[in-house]
Amino acid sequence: MKLLLLAIAPVIVIILYIYIKDRYEKEPKKLLLYTFLLGAFISIIISTILYVFSGYVLPLPDNYSVWQQFIKAFFVVALIEEFSKYVIVRYYAQPKEAFNEPFDGIVYAVMVSMGFAAIENIMYVTNGGIQVALVRAFTAVPAHATFAILMGYFMGKAKFSENKIVLNLMGLGLAVLFHGTYDFFLFIDFVPGIWIGAFVSLIVGIILSRHAIRKHQERSYFKPQGH
Repeated sequence: MKLLLLAIAPVIVIILYIYIKDRYEKEPKKLLLYTFLLGAFISIIISTILYVFSGYVLPLPDNYSVWQQFIKAFFVVALIEEFSKYVIVRYYAQPKEAFNEPFDGIVYAVMVSMGFAAIENIMYVTNGGIQVALVRAFTAVPAHATFAILMGYFMGKAKFSENKIVLNLMGLGLAVLFHGTYDFFLFIDFVPGIWIGAFVSLIVGIILSRHAIRKHQERSYFKPQGH
């Protein structure tokens, strides 16, 4: 039970943070819950299916080279996981009537991503223990949140734009870029000190995420005049 709580705690903190940042027009709690659950189960299922399929399309040997780790990071892990989240935001959340301002793209993308991160974190933490829980609370889980915020920023803009397809795909592409970069530096751990690149990419992602949140807050359709 203690490990379960440690696994879920960072997910809850991030969800509450985004919910508080949605200042002017809160989303229905039931819809947020459903989006989270879809992220937890549907995206895991989609990812598993795509992982199996990718094993036939992009078979990788046991001893990966840097180039093969690049392919794994960007085209196996990042693209598959972010696409599975993208599908839920695009076809479940974005069409909803409650999705009525650009900031909602961030909210729903984070809910999907945190659903995914919750299941993933539980699996890692139950196998790795408290040390893994503490490390992932400050690395992997926040990383998933930044990928979601960057994706959601553009998907929020997309709903209210004539360039919906382009902006939606920009969101997906940016999430894949940051996810792939983060994983790539961790995957090539046989290069001494290269793991620092993962933390640099995470810091950059956090800075951009904070900027994205602030931008959508400023442009909220529900922001009172004079604020």
